[in-house]
Amino acid sequence: MIAATEVLSTPKSPLQALTFRTLLLLLYGSAIRIGEALSLTLNDADLKQAMLTVRNTKFYKSRLVPIGPNMTRVLSTYATRRRKLPLPNGEASMFFASRTGNHLRYEAVVTLFQRVRRAAALQREVTASYPPRLHDIRHTSCVHRLVSWYRTGADVQKLLPRLSTYLGHADLSSTQVYLTMTPELMREASARFERYAHPETCHD
Repeated sequence: MIAATEVLSTPKSPLQALTFRTLLLLLYGSAIRIGEALSLTLNDADLKQAMLTVRNTKFYKSRLVPIGPNMTRVLSTYATRRRKLPLPNGEASMFFASRTGNHLRYEAVVTLFQRVRRAAALQREVTASYPPRLHDIRHTSCVHRLVSWYRTGADVQKLLPRLSTYLGHADLSSTQVYLTMTPELMREASARFERYAHPETCHD
């Protein structure tokens, strides 16, 4: 899907494909909400400290979201190109912006996502009532994080509250909604249980 963002390349908006590619990587790499990503300003992205400030979230609170070195490099590369676009509000201008430097409309971003999704031949089962959505990237990020914890032998129950805080949830039950039992997650959870129940037969 990242490669498929090239379908958005156009001389009329030279940064459009890179903007969308960076947006997708941020949604997956940080698991922030699409509305939170589109509301980020250049000031909100402290790339020297590898920290994002997410303001006025779903629960009307602000939070700090740390990002890793790879994500920081991706955002830094984009920010350099982004600053060549108009900055109507200086460093308080939108991080993800249109060719005029203004806020990206959610509806327009959804339309672009569906173009990229079709170009990548990404679809749900034929029985699904709706196609893949931008919000599903947040869900995927959470599930992949949980799978990674299982594989490394981490204490998942201890880490779940931290994940909930990172996601900006008010309570753990909100986080659990994202942790649908996928086949991959089921395998890892089953393997963990097997090691716990029959340690004498399991060899790491």
